Parts: sequence; structure tokens; C-alpha cells
Amino acid sequence: MRYQQFVDTGFLSGVIWRSAKTLILVALLTGTGIAQAVSIATLNDGPPGSFPENPAPPSPVAMNASSVAPDAVTAPPPSASALPEAPSPHKFWDNENRALFTTVAALSAADFAVTRSILQNGGKELNPVTRLFSGSTAGLAANFAGETAGIIGLSYLFHKTGHHQLERLTPMLNIGASAFAVVYDLNHR
Repeated sequence: MRYQQFVDTGFLSGVIWRSAKTLILVALLTGTGIAQAVSIATLNDGPPGSFPENPAPPSPVAMNASSVAPDAVTAPPPSASALPEAPSPHKFWDNENRALFTTVAALSAADFAVTRSILQNGGKELNPVTRLFSGSTAGLAANFAGETAGIIGLSYLFHKTGHHQLERLTPMLNIGASAFAVVYDLNHR
């Protein structure tokens, strides 16, 4: 008598692929962590095994002029003029942000127009958030206007908190996502 094995190979291959992906991710992350580790040998300038019991820095009170070697050269404290000047902060509505926000608004309007056209011809909205507002033209317009206002608001928050690279990156990512959505919608009408 022969026993039949009922093994779902699709399930097993899925488990193997997920395990492999997890293992690769862990290997990449630990490799990065190990590469950034600081060696203990670089922290101690003395010979091996010469770690002090209490490695506390000497207090300024304990140090005086007699504790400095006579032939040691002491540097004057850094003055304010030796520091480089910080770049002047830019205004939020400078030319670059105007161009970025104009592009965000234009692509959002294009995405609205193409999405509305597809929905009127019996198509389906693929974005689950936008799908909530796709019941009416006014709801769809409010969704895309809110998206544009949200991008400008988030960019302004980054500007006010001094994260100027994120301030520029936020509309750029939205431009990429909206451009992809418009191109995808035009190709799948």
C-alpha cells in the first residue's frame, strides 16, 4: 500500500523565498553595521592591555600650568572668526520651490483629469486612498487639491525645522509618483 503525500509546493516555495529574502536583508544590514563599527584599538593609544580602570578625563581644576610640559606648544582657543560662515537660509517661496510646487500642481491636475476620464468610462481607481473620494468629481478634485496642499505644507514644515534637503525632496518624490500615475493611466485607458 502506497501513501500519497499532499504537499503544497506553492506554499513551500513561498516560505523559502521569504526566508531567503529575510536572510539576505539581515546579512546586508549586519554587514553595514560591522563596517561602521569602531575598533577598540583606535580608542587606546597605549600598548595592548593598558586600559585604565576608571577612564575619566582629567578635570580642569586638577590641570594647571605646571602640569604642561615646558616644550609643549599650546594652541589658542578657536575664535569666532576662524569658523566658516553658515549658509544664509533661503526663503520658502524661492524660484526652485515655486518651480517644484508648480510642477506638483500641474501633475496633480493632469492626474485628476486622466483619473476622472477613466472613471467616467467605467474604469476602476487603483489607489485605495483616492478610491474613497472617487464617488464624485468634487470628491476627486478635493483629494488631488488636498494632496497638493499636503505636499506644500510638509515641505514648509521641513523648511521651518531646517531640513532643507527634505524640503526639496518631498515635492520631487510627489512629482515622480504623479508622473508615473499619469503615464500609467494614459497607457492603460
